[in-house]
Amino acid sequence: MDTQLKDVDTLIKDETFSAVAEAERIDEGSLRADVVAGRTVILGQAGGKVAPTGIGLGLRVKVNANIGTSPDYPELGRELRKLEAAVAVGADTIMDLSTGGDLDAIRRAIREACPVPLGTVPIYQAAEEADRRYGDFGRIPVDLLLEVIERHAADGVDFMTLHCGITREGVELVRRHGRTCGIVSRGGALLAHWMLVNDAENPLYERYDDLLDICRRYHVAISLGDALRPGAVSDASDAAQLHETMVLGELVLRARAAGVQVFVEGPGHMPLNQIEANVRLMKRLCYDAPFYVLGPLVTDVAPGYDHITAAIGGAVCALAGADFLCYVTPAEHLGLPDVEDVVEGVIAARIAAHAADLARGIPGAADWDLRMSCARARRDWQAQAELALDPGKVYRFRGERPSHDPDVCTMCGKFCSMKLFLERNGGGNR
Repeated sequence: MDTQLKDVDTLIKDETFSAVAEAERIDEGSLRADVVAGRTVILGQAGGKVAPTGIGLGLRVKVNANIGTSPDYPELGRELRKLEAAVAVGADTIMDLSTGGDLDAIRRAIREACPVPLGTVPIYQAAEEADRRYGDFGRIPVDLLLEVIERHAADGVDFMTLHCGITREGVELVRRHGRTCGIVSRGGALLAHWMLVNDAENPLYERYDDLLDICRRYHVAISLGDALRPGAVSDASDAAQLHETMVLGELVLRARAAGVQVFVEGPGHMPLNQIEANVRLMKRLCYDAPFYVLGPLVTDVAPGYDHITAAIGGAVCALAGADFLCYVTPAEHLGLPDVEDVVEGVIAARIAAHAADLARGIPGAADWDLRMSCARARRDWQAQAELALDPGKVYRFRGERPSHDPDVCTMCGKFCSMKLFLERNGGGNR
């Protein structure tokens, strides 16, 4: 089967390629070749409300922030504040994972307010509607599930997570091998339940051609969900995870043949020593599709600090070849994040992404660090704040801990090492 993306010129405008190439400081011809080969996807279009964003080979590692209501917290205003905060601290994309309130109205309001590419997970809304209408997601008709997916596409979302790779065989592998945490993907668990109730195959797998038709008509990219991602480090790299990855590789090729941009999601929880091998295997099995990862979280024992465990795993994963990091907030495993949790999650993921960019030699990454280092050597506090990932925190720390000498900080004061050495020996003026 041909591994290239069909009808690229009808999907992506020339000016969109130009805008992304300029933003990434890369050759436009190379970018186009990578999109055709499926190694890169572009979300959004030049000239539209949403600035185009490239995700894939040789590009800056991108960061996604999840927002969304829950049944306990269905207020739209809270989520719009999270959206604004996430974008302000550098989130490249947003996903609306809402499950409470008027989901159509919430999604449309978030789409209207969101200046970056927006993704959704339609099965969450399908589950909410099925629960309301039938009292059980397992009773939802397949046509209604597809109708919800088309509703999201028609509202102008840029990508959708669709858990098409979980099959009855994959669910049986989870049951047979006795995972510690079973299926932790919400979408994956819903589909596993549907399959058991109906004694039938995953409808998103069986009706995949219908999904491709919807996504092609609305120019929506597919993020192939990792329904069987490990939710515990002890479950990483098991048979169920690898089985789903092989299915996803088949679905990648079918999406490209249908003229639909596609990328693939990955784990999850995973010990450090397994990350590189997993990334390389995923890239091989999924024909070099861009890889989108949640973390991975490298230990299970840090609730309240899982933005840190995810940043550690994210940096290693991105260095190995992952292209897109989904943030994890300090509230992961504990509750719905608030605005401050969102900010901390985005910053942690951006640190991981930039650390990988620096190591991978992404254009502009090393220059950013050099400019910060030179500003530190000069004790140029204003420049340091402007160059920082989170300028607000720099200003706050400087304001809360003022030094008698504004040229230095309160850590060393008059014993500032750079001031002592550089002023007497030259340097620090680049």
